[in-house]
Amino acid sequence: MSVRFELQGSTALVTLDSPASRNAFTPELRDGLAQAIERVRAEREIRALILTGAGGHFCAGGDLRGIAAARLDGAGWRERMHGTQRWISELLTLDRPVIAAVDGAAYGAGFSLALAADFVLATPRARFCLSFMRLGLVPDCGVFYTLPRVVGAQRAKELMLSAREVGAPEAKDIGIVMELHAPERLLPRALALAASFADASPLATSLVKRTMSDPGALAALLDAEANAQALAFGSPEHQEAVRRFLDKQPLGFQWPA
Repeated sequence: MSVRFELQGSTALVTLDSPASRNAFTPELRDGLAQAIERVRAEREIRALILTGAGGHFCAGGDLRGIAAARLDGAGWRERMHGTQRWISELLTLDRPVIAAVDGAAYGAGFSLALAADFVLATPRARFCLSFMRLGLVPDCGVFYTLPRVVGAQRAKELMLSAREVGAPEAKDIGIVMELHAPERLLPRALALAASFADASPLATSLVKRTMSDPGALAALLDAEANAQALAFGSPEHQEAVRRFLDKQPLGFQWPA
C-alpha cells in the first residue's frame, strides 16, 4: 500500500509510503489519500488528522512518467483534475484539524498538500517548491485558494511564477510553517498537537474552520484551476519540459538568482 492509515487514540495518522519515488503522486497514492480522507470524514470519533511522509520526504509531487504516458486530450485532463479536486476539496473542508508533518521534499502537489493543512510542522531539512512553472504547468490541488490566504497575493505570485525552492527557515518566516522541530521530534509534536483536540468541542472546532473558510471561492478557484491545468498539459512547452526532464536535460525556465 502506498498510503498507510493508523489510528492513534482519536488521531488518524496518514502516511504517504512510497519512499522509492519520494512519495510521488501516483494514481495509487492519490486513491489511497482519497480513501483515507473519506474514512476520516465518516468516523466521528476521529478528532484530528495528521499527514506525513515516509523515507525522509513528504511528497515529491506529480509522477512525471505517468503523466507523460497518459496521453489525454484537454477534456481528459480536465476530468482527471476534477477527480483529484474532489478529495482535495473534502480535505480543505474537513471539519476537524489537519496537521502536516513535513520532512524533506514537499514539491509540486506535495507542497499543495501541505498547504491544505491547518497547521504545518516541519524539520529544518524540509524544502518547499511549487515546481509547476519549470514544467510549463500551473499550480494545482487548491494552491490558488490556499497560498494567497497564507502568504498574501504578492508573495503567492512570486512563489508560483518563480518555481524556486523555499527552505524551512524562510517557510516559517513567511507563515507557511508554524513550527520547526528536529526530525526525531516532528511526529511526536504532531501527535501531541492532534491529541489536544480529543477533549475540545467538536462543534466549536468545526465552526471555527467553517467560519474561516470561503466555500464559494474554493469551488470557483478549483474549477478555474482545472481548466487552466488542462490547457497547460496540452501545451508544447509542457511536452518539451517533460521530455527534457525524462532525458535528464536541464529545464529551460530558470528564475534569476
